[in-house]
Amino acid sequence: MKELNDIIRAYDKAVSQNKKTALATVVKVEGSSYRRPGARMLVTEDGALTGAISGGCLEGDALRKAQFAIFQQQNKLEVYETTDEGDERLGVQLGCNGTVYILFEPIINEDPNNPINLLKKIAQNRKDAVLATVFSIGIQKQQTGTCYFVNDDEKILLGDSPDIETDGRLILDQKNSVVKDYNDRSVLYQFIPPPIQLVIVGAGNDVQPLAELAYLLGWELIIVDGRPAYARRDRFPNANRVCMVKPSEVLSVVNVDAQTAVVLMTHNYNYDMAALSKLIHTNCHFIGVLGPKKKLQKMLDELTEKGIEINDEARRRIYGPVGFDIGAETSEEIALSILAEIKAVFSNRGGTSLKERIAEIHERSTIWQHE
Repeated sequence: MKELNDIIRAYDKAVSQNKKTALATVVKVEGSSYRRPGARMLVTEDGALTGAISGGCLEGDALRKAQFAIFQQQNKLEVYETTDEGDERLGVQLGCNGTVYILFEPIINEDPNNPINLLKKIAQNRKDAVLATVFSIGIQKQQTGTCYFVNDDEKILLGDSPDIETDGRLILDQKNSVVKDYNDRSVLYQFIPPPIQLVIVGAGNDVQPLAELAYLLGWELIIVDGRPAYARRDRFPNANRVCMVKPSEVLSVVNVDAQTAVVLMTHNYNYDMAALSKLIHTNCHFIGVLGPKKKLQKMLDELTEKGIEINDEARRRIYGPVGFDIGAETSEEIALSILAEIKAVFSNRGGTSLKERIAEIHERSTIWQHE
Protein backbone atom coordinates (compact mmCIF):
# COMPACT_ATOMS: atom_id res chain seq x y z
CA MET A 1 0.00 0.00 0.00
CA LYS A 2 2.93 2.37 0.58
CA GLU A 3 3.83 2.16 -3.11
CA LEU A 4 0.25 2.95 -4.10
CA ASN A 5 0.16 5.95 -1.77
CA ASP A 6 3.48 7.20 -3.14
CA ILE A 7 2.11 6.89 -6.67
CA ILE A 8 -1.05 8.79 -5.73
CA ARG A 9 0.97 11.63 -4.18
CA ALA A 10 3.29 11.79 -7.20
CA TYR A 11 0.29 11.87 -9.54
CA ASP A 12 -1.37 14.71 -7.64
CA LYS A 13 1.90 16.65 -7.75
CA ALA A 14 2.22 16.06 -11.50
CA VAL A 15 -1.36 17.25 -12.07
CA SER A 16 -0.68 20.42 -10.08
CA GLN A 17 2.34 21.04 -12.33
CA ASN A 18 0.30 20.33 -15.48
CA LYS A 19 2.43 17.30 -16.38
CA LYS A 20 1.13 14.26 -18.23
CA THR A 21 1.63 10.81 -16.72
CA ALA A 22 1.38 7.11 -17.46
CA LEU A 23 0.99 4.11 -15.19
CA ALA A 24 3.09 1.00 -15.79
CA THR A 25 1.67 -2.20 -14.26
CA VAL A 26 3.14 -5.69 -14.12
CA VAL A 27 0.12 -7.69 -15.28
CA LYS A 28 1.64 -11.14 -15.73
CA VAL A 29 4.86 -13.01 -14.95
CA GLU A 30 6.08 -16.33 -16.30
CA GLY A 31 9.01 -17.80 -14.41
CA SER A 32 11.04 -15.63 -12.04
CA SER A 33 10.86 -11.88 -11.65
CA TYR A 34 11.90 -9.32 -9.04
CA ARG A 35 8.34 -7.93 -8.85
CA ARG A 36 5.06 -9.80 -9.09
CA PRO A 37 1.79 -8.96 -10.87
CA GLY A 38 0.28 -5.79 -9.44
CA ALA A 39 3.57 -3.92 -9.06
CA ARG A 40 3.20 -0.39 -10.42
CA MET A 41 5.25 2.62 -11.43
CA LEU A 42 4.10 6.13 -12.31
CA VAL A 43 6.02 7.93 -15.06
CA THR A 44 5.74 11.63 -15.83
CA GLU A 45 6.31 13.08 -19.29
CA ASP A 46 9.63 14.55 -18.15
CA GLY A 47 10.91 11.20 -16.85
CA ALA A 48 10.23 11.19 -13.09
CA LEU A 49 9.59 7.68 -11.72
CA THR A 50 7.61 6.66 -8.64
CA GLY A 51 7.27 3.02 -7.64
CA ALA A 52 9.04 0.08 -9.27
CA ILE A 53 8.29 -2.72 -11.71
CA SER A 54 11.63 -4.51 -11.33
CA GLY A 55 14.86 -4.34 -9.41
CA GLY A 56 15.96 -1.52 -11.69
CA CYS A 57 16.77 -3.50 -14.83
CA LEU A 58 13.56 -2.66 -16.70
CA GLU A 59 12.93 0.89 -15.54
CA GLY A 60 15.08 2.58 -18.19
CA ASP A 61 13.32 0.96 -21.14
CA ALA A 62 9.96 1.19 -19.39
CA LEU A 63 10.45 4.94 -19.05
CA ARG A 64 10.75 5.27 -22.81
CA LYS A 65 7.74 3.03 -23.42
CA ALA A 66 5.65 5.02 -20.93
CA GLN A 67 6.60 8.32 -22.56
CA PHE A 68 5.64 6.85 -25.94
CA ALA A 69 2.25 5.80 -24.51
CA ILE A 70 1.78 9.35 -23.19
CA PHE A 71 2.65 10.79 -26.60
CA GLN A 72 0.24 8.45 -28.42
CA GLN A 73 -2.38 8.54 -25.64
CA GLN A 74 -2.86 4.82 -26.11
CA ASN A 75 -2.45 1.79 -23.85
CA LYS A 76 0.54 -0.38 -24.73
CA LEU A 77 1.61 -3.88 -23.64
CA GLU A 78 5.33 -4.66 -23.56
CA VAL A 79 6.79 -8.13 -23.06
CA TYR A 80 10.24 -8.40 -21.49
CA GLU A 81 12.12 -11.67 -21.85
CA THR A 82 14.65 -12.01 -19.02
CA THR A 83 15.66 -15.63 -19.53
CA ASP A 84 18.96 -15.04 -21.34
CA GLU A 85 21.76 -13.83 -19.11
CA GLY A 86 23.69 -12.72 -22.17
CA ASP A 87 20.86 -10.72 -23.71
CA GLU A 88 21.89 -7.10 -23.74
CA ARG A 89 18.86 -5.83 -25.66
CA LEU A 90 17.94 -3.62 -22.72
CA GLY A 91 21.50 -2.56 -21.94
CA VAL A 92 21.91 -4.90 -18.96
CA GLN A 93 22.22 -8.59 -18.33
CA LEU A 94 18.93 -9.46 -16.65
CA GLY A 95 19.22 -13.17 -15.94
CA CYS A 96 15.95 -13.35 -13.98
CA ASN A 97 14.79 -16.43 -15.90
CA GLY A 98 11.31 -15.15 -16.59
CA THR A 99 8.97 -13.23 -18.86
CA VAL A 100 7.36 -10.03 -17.61
CA TYR A 101 4.27 -8.45 -19.18
CA ILE A 102 3.92 -4.74 -18.46
CA LEU A 103 0.92 -2.63 -19.42
CA PHE A 104 1.39 1.11 -19.95
CA GLU A 105 -1.68 3.30 -19.48
CA PRO A 106 -1.59 7.06 -20.14
CA ILE A 107 -3.65 8.78 -17.46
CA ILE A 108 -6.48 11.04 -18.57
CA ASN A 109 -6.80 13.51 -15.71
CA GLU A 110 -10.37 14.47 -16.57
CA ASP A 111 -11.57 10.87 -16.33
CA PRO A 112 -13.04 10.32 -12.83
CA ASN A 113 -12.47 6.58 -13.23
CA ASN A 114 -8.90 6.63 -14.50
CA PRO A 115 -6.57 4.03 -12.90
CA ILE A 116 -5.13 6.50 -10.37
CA ASN A 117 -8.57 7.58 -9.20
CA LEU A 118 -9.50 3.92 -8.73
CA LEU A 119 -6.36 3.50 -6.64
CA LYS A 120 -7.48 6.50 -4.59
CA LYS A 121 -10.75 4.75 -3.81
CA ILE A 122 -8.76 1.82 -2.42
CA ALA A 123 -6.48 4.06 -0.34
CA GLN A 124 -9.34 6.08 1.12
CA ASN A 125 -11.05 3.12 2.81
CA ARG A 126 -9.85 0.39 5.14
CA LYS A 127 -11.66 -2.23 3.10
CA ASP A 128 -10.55 -5.21 1.05
CA ALA A 129 -10.73 -4.35 -2.65
CA VAL A 130 -10.13 -5.90 -6.05
CA LEU A 131 -8.77 -4.06 -9.07
CA ALA A 132 -9.05 -5.68 -12.52
CA THR A 133 -6.73 -4.85 -15.41
CA VAL A 134 -7.52 -6.28 -18.86
CA PHE A 135 -4.75 -6.93 -21.38
CA SER A 136 -4.34 -8.87 -24.61
CA ILE A 137 -1.17 -10.71 -25.62
CA GLY A 138 -0.39 -10.23 -29.29
CA ILE A 139 0.86 -7.68 -31.75
CA GLN A 140 -1.48 -4.75 -32.48
CA LYS A 141 -4.16 -5.99 -30.10
CA GLN A 142 -6.23 -3.42 -28.25
CA GLN A 143 -5.36 -3.05 -24.58
CA THR A 144 -8.38 -2.30 -22.42
CA GLY A 145 -6.46 -1.54 -19.22
CA THR A 146 -7.75 -0.99 -15.69
CA CYS A 147 -11.53 -1.19 -15.86
CA TYR A 148 -12.97 -2.62 -12.66
CA PHE A 149 -12.95 -1.81 -8.94
CA VAL A 150 -14.97 -3.44 -6.20
CA ASN A 151 -15.13 -3.54 -2.41
CA ASP A 152 -17.92 -4.46 -0.03
CA ASP A 153 -19.73 -1.16 -0.56
CA GLU A 154 -19.02 -0.02 -4.09
CA LYS A 155 -18.21 -1.19 -7.59
CA ILE A 156 -17.13 0.49 -10.79
CA LEU A 157 -17.22 -1.47 -14.05
CA LEU A 158 -16.16 0.32 -17.21
CA GLY A 159 -17.83 -1.28 -20.21
CA ASP A 160 -20.09 -4.29 -20.45
CA SER A 161 -18.32 -7.37 -19.10
CA PRO A 162 -20.42 -9.40 -16.65
CA ASP A 163 -17.77 -12.12 -16.42
CA ILE A 164 -15.27 -9.63 -14.98
CA GLU A 165 -17.77 -8.53 -12.35
CA THR A 166 -18.59 -12.14 -11.41
CA ASP A 167 -14.95 -13.21 -11.17
CA GLY A 168 -13.95 -9.99 -9.40
CA ARG A 169 -16.42 -10.57 -6.59
CA LEU A 170 -15.20 -14.17 -6.31
CA ILE A 171 -11.63 -12.90 -5.90
CA LEU A 172 -12.83 -10.46 -3.24
CA ASP A 173 -14.24 -13.40 -1.28
CA GLN A 174 -11.18 -15.60 -1.83
CA LYS A 175 -8.71 -12.81 -0.94
CA ASN A 176 -6.13 -13.93 -3.48
CA SER A 177 -4.81 -12.25 -6.64
CA VAL A 178 -5.03 -14.23 -9.88
CA VAL A 179 -4.47 -13.86 -13.62
CA LYS A 180 -7.31 -15.33 -15.64
CA ASP A 181 -6.95 -16.19 -19.32
CA TYR A 182 -10.13 -15.89 -21.38
CA ASN A 183 -10.50 -16.69 -25.09
CA ASP A 184 -9.60 -13.23 -26.36
CA ARG A 185 -7.92 -11.52 -23.40
CA SER A 186 -6.36 -11.92 -20.00
CA VAL A 187 -7.28 -10.18 -16.75
CA LEU A 188 -5.17 -9.45 -13.69
CA TYR A 189 -7.49 -9.53 -10.68
CA GLN A 190 -5.48 -7.95 -7.90
CA PHE A 191 -6.70 -8.38 -4.35
CA ILE A 192 -5.60 -5.37 -2.28
CA PRO A 193 -6.16 -5.47 1.50
CA PRO A 194 -5.84 -2.38 3.69
CA PRO A 195 -2.35 -1.59 4.95
CA ILE A 196 -1.32 -2.99 8.31
CA GLN A 197 -2.58 -0.75 11.09
CA LEU A 198 -0.03 -0.74 13.90
CA VAL A 199 -1.27 0.39 17.29
CA ILE A 200 1.54 0.99 19.77
CA VAL A 201 0.29 1.15 23.34
CA GLY A 202 3.03 3.19 24.94
CA ALA A 203 4.86 6.37 23.96
CA GLY A 204 8.24 6.06 25.66
CA ASN A 205 11.56 6.76 24.00
CA ASP A 206 11.94 3.12 22.90
CA VAL A 207 8.72 3.45 20.90
CA GLN A 208 10.14 6.15 18.63
CA PRO A 209 12.37 3.84 16.52
CA LEU A 210 9.46 1.40 16.15
CA ALA A 211 7.22 4.23 14.98
CA GLU A 212 9.80 5.49 12.49
CA LEU A 213 10.38 2.06 10.94
CA ALA A 214 6.62 1.42 10.70
CA TYR A 215 6.25 4.76 8.91
CA LEU A 216 8.95 3.78 6.40
CA LEU A 217 6.99 0.59 5.69
CA GLY A 218 3.88 2.60 4.94
CA TRP A 219 1.85 1.16 7.81
CA GLU A 220 -0.90 3.20 9.42
CA LEU A 221 0.37 4.16 12.85
CA ILE A 222 -1.55 5.00 16.03
CA ILE A 223 0.20 5.83 19.32
CA VAL A 224 -1.78 5.35 22.53
CA ASP A 225 -0.64 6.36 26.02
CA GLY A 226 -2.12 7.83 29.17
CA ARG A 227 0.77 10.16 29.99
CA PRO A 228 0.48 13.74 28.67
CA ALA A 229 4.25 14.21 28.74
CA TYR A 230 4.72 11.29 26.32
CA ALA A 231 1.62 11.14 24.13
CA ARG A 232 2.54 14.21 22.09
CA ARG A 233 2.45 14.83 18.36
CA ASP A 234 5.92 16.42 18.36
CA ARG A 235 7.38 13.14 19.65
CA PHE A 236 5.72 11.13 16.87
CA PRO A 237 5.40 13.47 13.87
CA ASN A 238 4.82 10.63 11.38
CA ALA A 239 2.03 8.89 13.28
CA ASN A 240 -1.46 9.05 11.83
CA ARG A 241 -2.79 9.74 15.33
CA VAL A 242 -1.40 10.20 18.83
CA CYS A 243 -4.04 9.54 21.51
CA MET A 244 -3.85 10.22 25.23
CA VAL A 245 -6.40 7.89 26.84
CA LYS A 246 -6.89 5.56 29.75
CA PRO A 247 -6.34 1.85 29.00
CA SER A 248 -10.06 1.20 29.35
CA GLU A 249 -10.64 3.66 26.48
CA VAL A 250 -8.23 2.15 23.96
CA LEU A 251 -11.00 0.73 21.79
CA SER A 252 -12.73 4.10 21.72
CA VAL A 253 -9.88 5.58 19.66
CA VAL A 254 -8.94 2.53 17.57
CA ASN A 255 -11.10 0.71 15.04
CA VAL A 256 -9.59 -2.76 15.25
CA ASP A 257 -9.87 -4.95 12.16
CA ALA A 258 -8.21 -8.07 10.76
CA GLN A 259 -5.31 -5.96 9.44
CA THR A 260 -4.50 -4.55 12.88
CA ALA A 261 -1.44 -5.32 14.99
CA VAL A 262 -1.03 -4.07 18.54
CA VAL A 263 2.17 -3.91 20.58
CA LEU A 264 1.90 -3.31 24.33
CA MET A 265 5.01 -1.52 25.55
CA THR A 266 4.13 1.13 28.14
CA HIS A 267 6.41 -0.57 30.75
CA ASN A 268 3.42 -0.14 33.05
CA TYR A 269 2.08 -3.57 34.00
CA ASN A 270 -1.40 -2.42 34.99
CA TYR A 271 -1.87 -0.27 31.88
CA ASP A 272 -0.74 -3.07 29.57
CA MET A 273 -2.96 -5.62 31.28
CA ALA A 274 -6.00 -3.34 31.18
CA ALA A 275 -5.42 -2.73 27.47
CA LEU A 276 -4.96 -6.46 26.85
CA SER A 277 -8.26 -7.22 28.53
CA LYS A 278 -10.00 -4.95 26.01
CA LEU A 279 -8.11 -6.22 22.96
CA ILE A 280 -8.24 -9.93 23.59
CA HIS A 281 -11.76 -10.41 22.25
CA THR A 282 -11.38 -8.25 19.14
CA ASN A 283 -10.37 -9.58 15.72
CA CYS A 284 -6.92 -8.02 16.08
CA HIS A 285 -4.57 -10.31 14.11
CA PHE A 286 -1.48 -9.72 16.26
CA ILE A 287 -1.10 -8.69 19.90
CA GLY A 288 2.53 -8.32 20.97
CA VAL A 289 3.61 -7.92 24.58
CA LEU A 290 7.04 -6.48 25.34
CA GLY A 291 8.86 -8.04 28.26
CA PRO A 292 9.70 -11.49 29.63
CA LYS A 293 7.49 -14.51 29.10
CA LYS A 294 6.64 -14.72 32.79
CA LYS A 295 5.12 -11.22 32.60
CA LEU A 296 2.71 -12.31 29.88
CA GLN A 297 1.85 -15.51 31.73
CA LYS A 298 1.09 -13.51 34.87
CA MET A 299 -1.19 -11.21 32.88
CA LEU A 300 -3.08 -14.13 31.35
CA ASP A 301 -3.44 -15.83 34.73
CA GLU A 302 -4.84 -12.67 36.32
CA LEU A 303 -7.29 -12.13 33.49
CA THR A 304 -8.48 -15.73 33.86
CA GLU A 305 -8.92 -15.24 37.61
CA LYS A 306 -11.09 -12.23 36.86
CA GLY A 307 -13.36 -14.43 34.75
CA ILE A 308 -12.13 -13.23 31.35
CA GLU A 309 -12.15 -16.25 29.06
CA ILE A 310 -9.08 -16.64 26.84
CA ASN A 311 -9.60 -19.41 24.32
CA ASP A 312 -6.93 -21.13 22.23
CA GLU A 313 -7.63 -18.97 19.18
CA ALA A 314 -7.08 -15.80 21.21
CA ARG A 315 -3.86 -17.18 22.72
CA ARG A 316 -2.50 -17.91 19.24
CA ARG A 317 -2.82 -14.22 18.40
CA ILE A 318 -0.77 -13.14 21.42
CA TYR A 319 3.01 -12.94 20.95
CA GLY A 320 5.14 -12.51 24.03
CA PRO A 321 7.94 -11.81 24.31
CA VAL A 322 7.24 -9.92 21.09
CA GLY A 323 9.80 -9.97 18.30
CA PHE A 324 12.08 -12.36 16.42
CA ASP A 325 15.17 -13.78 18.06
CA ILE A 326 17.88 -11.80 16.24
CA GLY A 327 19.98 -10.89 19.25
CA ALA A 328 18.43 -7.43 19.50
CA GLU A 329 19.62 -5.18 22.33
CA THR A 330 19.13 -1.52 21.37
CA SER A 331 15.75 0.10 20.84
CA GLU A 332 16.35 0.22 17.11
CA GLU A 333 17.26 -3.48 16.95
CA ILE A 334 14.25 -4.42 19.07
CA ALA A 335 12.03 -2.37 16.74
CA LEU A 336 13.43 -4.30 13.77
CA SER A 337 12.75 -7.65 15.43
CA ILE A 338 9.17 -6.64 16.32
CA LEU A 339 8.28 -5.42 12.84
CA ALA A 340 9.84 -8.49 11.24
CA GLU A 341 7.66 -10.75 13.36
CA ILE A 342 4.52 -8.76 12.58
CA LYS A 343 5.24 -8.87 8.86
CA ALA A 344 5.91 -12.62 8.97
CA VAL A 345 2.64 -13.29 10.81
CA PHE A 346 0.58 -11.23 8.34
CA SER A 347 2.33 -12.96 5.44
CA ASN A 348 1.83 -16.37 7.03
CA ARG A 349 5.57 -17.03 6.99
CA GLY A 350 7.83 -18.54 9.61
CA GLY A 351 10.55 -15.92 9.40
CA THR A 352 13.40 -18.34 8.65
CA SER A 353 16.48 -17.52 6.60
CA LEU A 354 15.80 -17.54 2.86
CA LYS A 355 18.76 -19.85 2.31
CA GLU A 356 16.80 -22.52 4.19
CA ARG A 357 13.65 -22.06 2.09
CA ILE A 358 12.97 -24.92 -0.32
CA ALA A 359 10.00 -23.36 -2.11
CA GLU A 360 10.27 -20.26 -4.28
CA ILE A 361 10.61 -16.95 -2.44
CA HIS A 362 7.48 -15.52 -4.07
CA GLU A 363 4.37 -17.56 -4.59
CA ARG A 364 3.44 -17.70 -8.25
CA SER A 365 0.23 -15.97 -9.28
CA THR A 366 -2.62 -18.34 -9.82
CA ILE A 367 -3.65 -18.54 -13.48
CA TRP A 368 -7.20 -19.51 -14.27
CA GLN A 369 -7.91 -20.99 -17.65
CA HIS A 370 -11.13 -20.17 -19.44
CA GLU A 371 -13.69 -22.93 -19.12
